[in-house]
Amino acid sequence: MIKFLDLHKINARFDIPFQEQFKQFLDSGYYILGKQVATFETNFASYCGTKHGIGTSNGLDALILIFKAYKELGLLQDNDEVLVPANTFIASFLAVMHSGLKPVFVEPDLETYNLSLSEIEKQITPNTKAILAVHLYGQIADMQSINTLAKIHGLLVVEDAAQAHGAVYKNNKKAGNLSDVAAFSFYPAKNLGALGDGGAITTNNDALAAVIRKLRNYGSTKKYVHDSIGFNNRLDEIQATFLNIKLPKLDADNEKRREIAKRFISEIKNEKITLPFYDNSKNHVFHLFVVLVEDRTHFTNFLMQNEIETLIHYPVAPHKQEALKDFASLKLPVTELIHKNIVSLPISPVLTEKEITQIIQTINAY
Repeated sequence: MIKFLDLHKINARFDIPFQEQFKQFLDSGYYILGKQVATFETNFASYCGTKHGIGTSNGLDALILIFKAYKELGLLQDNDEVLVPANTFIASFLAVMHSGLKPVFVEPDLETYNLSLSEIEKQITPNTKAILAVHLYGQIADMQSINTLAKIHGLLVVEDAAQAHGAVYKNNKKAGNLSDVAAFSFYPAKNLGALGDGGAITTNNDALAAVIRKLRNYGSTKKYVHDSIGFNNRLDEIQATFLNIKLPKLDADNEKRREIAKRFISEIKNEKITLPFYDNSKNHVFHLFVVLVEDRTHFTNFLMQNEIETLIHYPVAPHKQEALKDFASLKLPVTELIHKNIVSLPISPVLTEKEITQIIQTINAY
């Protein structure tokens, strides 16, 4: 069986340093916001090319902290509108709503699955204050156009880079350094995954970074002195330890994912399968390799019968979720088409050439 994602095999490559660093972690006696978190924050900021890296408990909390910090700075207010791609993971919407803001669903570009500039322009109103640009499946959104449009309308731009660790834009800047501020997730299945939950925020804005650091730690800048209504949203020291070990391997792992994607795109020859758009640049790190197929159930059953696991990211569009039932009446045909027909194929840095060939041959035989 070819697993969709073999996390044990991915992390087994780091077994010895994990064991060594875990022993040092235990011996340190310092388990919250210690040396490893500080080191990772410095390392990850440097990797992304930003002044600040701030470790958080997870990617959703990272987004909430960003929006809450903007409210504390007076740049956002309750019920301000945030433009969000309609086909993203629900966390993007939850962050906006938990922050007392109003999400506005924007149809994606069917070729890239990312925000469509023309659709963004249609949704801008006097109440629009920010754009949440999601780099879905690991491919950077059209940030040059988004930033230009945002500047014209005086909008904040926030990156949801939870799936795009290490992706490089055409200006040679990485995801996380293409907007005012960015949120990352280190959920174990991510290209840079922890061994539990974790997240980070990157920004070049000193004032914003200071407020976020305060908010993630009970609204405190000094022990037992609390200036704001804060949260407990800190990155765990032990997860930072694991991330520090894995970060130097990220670029090589991303390159392996791109090599696999190139094989899929060049060798899968089946008219029933629509392959993802890819311009052969480093702007895509293929966190997921997503294809479109008309009869998804038949296709996934066929692959399972041939011992190939698949997943669907995501089977139900956010506006059709019970949690967001207030938006159920929205007409979003592109989003609904995507969610009805997408399938994620196995892709990871530990797939073997034999497994890659088997996936290609099986799909061509479908």
